[in-house]
Amino acid sequence: MSRRPARQAAGPYAPPVAVSELTVISSDGTRLHAELHGPEGAPAVVLVHGWTCSTAFWAPIVRELAADHRIVLYDQRGHGRSPVVDPGGYSTHTLADDLAAVLDQTLAPGERAVVVGHSMGGMTLMAAADRPQLRERATALLLCNTGASRLPARGRVIPLRGERLRTRVQRALLCSRAPLGPVTPVSRRLLKYVTMGPAAGPAVVEACARIVYACPRAVRAAWGRVMSDLDLDAEVGRLALPTAVLAGTADRLTPLDHARALSASLPRCVGLTELDGLGHMAPVEDPAAVSGVIRGLVAEYGQAHGHEGTAQGTRQRALGATDDDTVEEPTT
Repeated sequence: MSRRPARQAAGPYAPPVAVSELTVISSDGTRLHAELHGPEGAPAVVLVHGWTCSTAFWAPIVRELAADHRIVLYDQRGHGRSPVVDPGGYSTHTLADDLAAVLDQTLAPGERAVVVGHSMGGMTLMAAADRPQLRERATALLLCNTGASRLPARGRVIPLRGERLRTRVQRALLCSRAPLGPVTPVSRRLLKYVTMGPAAGPAVVEACARIVYACPRAVRAAWGRVMSDLDLDAEVGRLALPTAVLAGTADRLTPLDHARALSASLPRCVGLTELDGLGHMAPVEDPAAVSGVIRGLVAEYGQAHGHEGTAQGTRQRALGATDDDTVEEPTT
């Protein structure tokens, strides 16, 4: 069953109302909630959120870009309004399958996009390196606050010196089903320590807490197990598209050495941006800086594609709808 995302307070972190909402069908039949923002025919940007987040995570980036970009958002399986799946449905392969389906079913024929992945969303892009949909529908990529392998060993959430002990403890944290919420002063402080830089203000922390703590514990643990054993180093070497990397210098979950390793391994790295003092939630901590990098990629590699299909037509393609079918309209 799909779920409504946690209600957000009014302001820049409240999710904007989509131009249209649709359901994307992945290769195994999983139904994914997706949204379209911005004007028809503008340069396309696809935003892929990370672990325990949802489309709501991208609210400040959408507000920065939607005036002159066509933005595609979707909830990764088990997150937001995309349903929880069976235990076997969580893997890097299904991440890649889902992204391929989104690109196929939300972009018009011939349309290409800059694709941005944050955290587990960046891992999604790496996992899809060999998918024709990524090669043919993307013009450039941005890997944001992410890593390709050895996440428990390189993490700095628990500052232990010994790598073996640090790996064991941080693997246990990734895979834990322990409750994180509800949102309280204590849980907000914990989330800020783990995921943000010291300058993150109360509004940023509150917005992220309501998103992260809404993720079901079983889903969080299932994806945590996938990430604890992550090894996408070979896939990084197959990402032939122009790819930029962005990281925060205070990121404890995917520290800066991940970003530097990615930039050294990518066949076509087109820039490494290190944002001083920012943590793992850089797109929310400094949306202007992150959207500036996205705008630069669109200007250099993006493609504004004029097409005849409308948002309704795209919705119907994604849903497999006919003229007699009912398509859910946006809700506030």
